[in-house]
Amino acid sequence: MRLPPLPADEWDDRSRAALRALLPRDRRNPEGAGPAMATLVRHPDLTEAFLGFGVYVLFRSSLPPRVRELVVLRVAHRTRCAYEWDSHVEMAAESGISAGDIETVRRGAAADPFDHAVLTAVDELAEHSTLTDATWSALAAHLDERQLMDLVFTVGGYSVLAMAFNTFGVQPAGHER
Repeated sequence: MRLPPLPADEWDDRSRAALRALLPRDRRNPEGAGPAMATLVRHPDLTEAFLGFGVYVLFRSSLPPRVRELVVLRVAHRTRCAYEWDSHVEMAAESGISAGDIETVRRGAAADPFDHAVLTAVDELAEHSTLTDATWSALAAHLDERQLMDLVFTVGGYSVLAMAFNTFGVQPAGHER
């Protein structure tokens, strides 16, 4: 692990404050924050700024939760980010994504045309930093303008998190290297 979670004796008011957008007060500590947030608080200013965006993407975006979770899981799979994958498999189930749907995320090909367009969008954005007209049109048949924008920013935001978690060595609880 390149950047371990901030040790408990180094947490201070600034570390805890950096997490206020995402975590309730009782979880703003080394034990409650989890390995990802406890690592990010090594840089409280960056954490606070990024979490503002992250909270929007996760909780206030105009995307339906099911679409958001398809996007996050596809990003996690493509980037081999175990922390994101494990964190979102449960959220995916809560938003109506079945075990079979999760397998389609891994394959990147879904029988449902809209789900397929969502997975293709993640792949295209990751590979080309843009969407083809065909993918944009397939998405636009189901999503409005704001949802289309939110989808692009969700791919980008979770891609940044995956890069950070993979680079720092953040692993799901019980999977530490």
